Amino acid sequence: MSLKNKISFWIISLIFMGLTSAQAQIYRISLLTCDPGEDLYMAFGHSAIRVLNRAEGTDYVFNYGTFNFNTPNFYGKFAAGKLDYMLSVSTYGDFISTYNRERRGVREQVLDLSYDQQQHMVEFLQVNYLPERRNYRYDFFFDNCATRIRDAMDLVLGDKLVWNDQEVETRDRTFRNLIDEYVLRIPWADLGIDLALGAVIDRDASAQEEQFLPDYMEQAFARASIEGDGPTRPLVKESNVILEFPNPNEKLPAVNPYWIFWLLAIVFTFITWIGFKKKRLFIGFDVGLFAFLGLLGIVVSLLWFATEHSATKWNWNILWAFPGHLFLAGALLAKNLKKWVRPYLLFALVMADAAVVFWILGWQSFHPSLIPMMLVIILRTNYLYYNIGKYKPTV
Repeated sequence: MSLKNKISFWIISLIFMGLTSAQAQIYRISLLTCDPGEDLYMAFGHSAIRVLNRAEGTDYVFNYGTFNFNTPNFYGKFAAGKLDYMLSVSTYGDFISTYNRERRGVREQVLDLSYDQQQHMVEFLQVNYLPERRNYRYDFFFDNCATRIRDAMDLVLGDKLVWNDQEVETRDRTFRNLIDEYVLRIPWADLGIDLALGAVIDRDASAQEEQFLPDYMEQAFARASIEGDGPTRPLVKESNVILEFPNPNEKLPAVNPYWIFWLLAIVFTFITWIGFKKKRLFIGFDVGLFAFLGLLGIVVSLLWFATEHSATKWNWNILWAFPGHLFLAGALLAKNLKKWVRPYLLFALVMADAAVVFWILGWQSFHPSLIPMMLVIILRTNYLYYNIGKYKPTV
């Protein structure tokens, strides 16, 4: 190649590189990660994608975490796992203003995408925002505001995206462990979640699966790199703190299930001791206890068998909170003892013991505040089994 041709080649290359660089400057695409809020549905944080178009002067946020409170039968659909979420678009200013009012921190990770990759991402978001495509069936663990963004990155970058999860894969964290990190400060919600969700969430989550939580996806983006598209480079080229507020109070509320359930256990233990001394059963307490457990068992059963929630299956809380306990409560009120009551009490005792065994063996992790509740069930079923029909059924 002559000197003249070499010079021409380098001039054309520089011009091309300059044009490519100029094109890449048109867009600024970034991941926004938002801190948890006060309400339960805000407790796990939030993720969204920001698309700044310098050429058109627009700055939009694409948000997969939107739902409509005005949806017909909203709570029924939510309980049944049939509530659709949707992709919404707002201006960046409005988005940040909302989180500023809620005093929730927001962090930004600017992605080092080529122009073609930026264009692909923008087109992907625009297509997903079409009316016929913006709605999706929400799943807390596997299809939410964070996983949708992760899946979009996998689609846009393909095998060029390397998550670099080697060290993270050695962590042993179940899905339940992960959500516990966010709800320990709200123990009643923590209890409700542990009652509703089954053994399916007591398996270790992979590094990719951990990204259902926005904080963990933020960490994954910080580790990731882009390879095979020029020199290997980090996925994130710039990180910024947009909003920052003090951490919320992490103290447990004064009224929490831990001491309340232990107080309940002490009361039942005292009642049992008095009943043993005076040869009384004090059936009224058991009627209330088993009626409550039966109603709770119905809820657990419906979540397991009558909903589309994937995380409520194989819920062994049903071993101690069993729907049949409602019939036991009614039978204990009857003047004449039914023949099936004593065998059922033995059945309830064995079921409660089995729940403890399942817990010890790690087949399902129950909420710690339930320890005294299970002890009460074991105590009262054992006491009634040996003494019903012998002691006076004093209410």
